[in-house]
Amino acid sequence: MRNAPELICPAGTPATLRAAVDAGADAVYCGFQNATNARNFAGLNFTPDEMGNAIAYAHAAGAKVLLALNTFPPAGKFDLWKQAADIGAALGIDAFIVADIGLAAHMAEHHPDRRLHLSVQAAASSPEAIRYYCEQFGIRRVVLPRILTVPEIRQLKSEIPCQIETFIFGNHGLMVEGRCSLTNYAVGRSTNMDGACSPASEVRYERDGAGSVTARLGCHVIDQFAPDEQAGYPTICKGRYCATARPDPYYAFEEPVSLNLMDMLPDLIGAGIDAFKIEGRQRSRAYVGAVVSAFRTGIDAAFAGKTMPPFADLITLTEGQKQTQGAFATKKWR
Repeated sequence: MRNAPELICPAGTPATLRAAVDAGADAVYCGFQNATNARNFAGLNFTPDEMGNAIAYAHAAGAKVLLALNTFPPAGKFDLWKQAADIGAALGIDAFIVADIGLAAHMAEHHPDRRLHLSVQAAASSPEAIRYYCEQFGIRRVVLPRILTVPEIRQLKSEIPCQIETFIFGNHGLMVEGRCSLTNYAVGRSTNMDGACSPASEVRYERDGAGSVTARLGCHVIDQFAPDEQAGYPTICKGRYCATARPDPYYAFEEPVSLNLMDMLPDLIGAGIDAFKIEGRQRSRAYVGAVVSAFRTGIDAAFAGKTMPPFADLITLTEGQKQTQGAFATKKWR
């Protein structure tokens, strides 16, 4: 008999990890305080000692801890990623989320008993690519890019030898996973290699005499907010820009919106998905607790074939109070 899909939840701090576990997470993913993970922000992530305590807390509750080593090492700096992997293995991490082929090879050679998951950063979406990772490095699960419809996922599942995991809530991910160079262009750092999209050290807010706020990333103006608007964090792909297409500034790349697949859970379970992932290691303990609790209830109901309860409160936790099912529902989602 098939097991229910796992609920994989984010944790940027020890307190958030405990909130996720207490709310019903089957597994929690987190990272160390360095560039080896794609949420390398000040005040986030774990020291080795904190990670050890987090593993003990999760295991006592029957939950797992996954270590995100999901960035790409620059030339000459691979030792940091190897060290993080070795520390994680010594601590008893349940699975490692990797993107870089070199790191996957290191894990397969030096820690062959450890479970490997292929990060969404690797952008593997074809059966051929996924089978290669499985055959060469022993990948046990692939986190799919947010570009596939449910029928495509169902077909993919039938052609690969490993488990599949998909995002169900949080950042929609406009760019091709693992291939965004916008912040690298703007400030010389990127999510893919440095673990920081719009690093806080480069963010500036300027208020004029009328009360309007200009948000900058480095020397670039990303957005301007009227006195009665809440100023958002300046992310290039979600900024408002002046262009010839329209007379007023507009969201040229993507409007602030969150992925929310709660209503699609029965279809996703029917497609054979093994794990559902919530995005948001930079989010608060209250946010994580609320989202995890809602999806714990939703997944359990959908897997049991019961009527899905309403989850109207989730809209308040989305970016811009807007939500989408993205490419999961249709390629023409925008």
